Amino acid sequence: MARAWKFGDDIDTDAIIPARHMNQFSPEHLAAHCMEDADVNFAKEVRIGDVIVGGKNFGCGSSREHAPVAIKAAGVKAVIAESYARIFYRNSLNIGMPILESPEAVQGIETGDEVSVDLESGKIINLTKNTEFEARPFPPFMQDLIKTGGLIPYVKGRRENA
Repeated sequence: MARAWKFGDDIDTDAIIPARHMNQFSPEHLAAHCMEDADVNFAKEVRIGDVIVGGKNFGCGSSREHAPVAIKAAGVKAVIAESYARIFYRNSLNIGMPILESPEAVQGIETGDEVSVDLESGKIINLTKNTEFEARPFPPFMQDLIKTGGLIPYVKGRRENA
């Protein structure tokens, strides 16, 4: 079970990890400041396995990889949004951060709702409201890429097993 943290449309990378904290790239440092300009309590209260729910164009703004790294390092299991900025989408997958698109789930989940996310099937259940939503699951190779922690570990593992 995960707790949902809901944010609106056009959450940009500066809201995810403010530029003033870009002096370090350590995942722990980024996690400590994740989403602080959108919700000052997020980094202090997020629990491992929680999910972020965003609206349209989540992750817009700069192309820096720091934003999905901050979210993943904060312990977030997945991000569910109506849509993503293309570079954020790619950066998230490159580091193994699961992201799902489901406009219906975004409409049906509120902050604090308890949710269950099955990354393999794309099934999202709002346990608080007893509602179920679908997101298109990733193909098996992308699921493997996410499970191994991103593009570099995935490619390295494939080379070692070749």
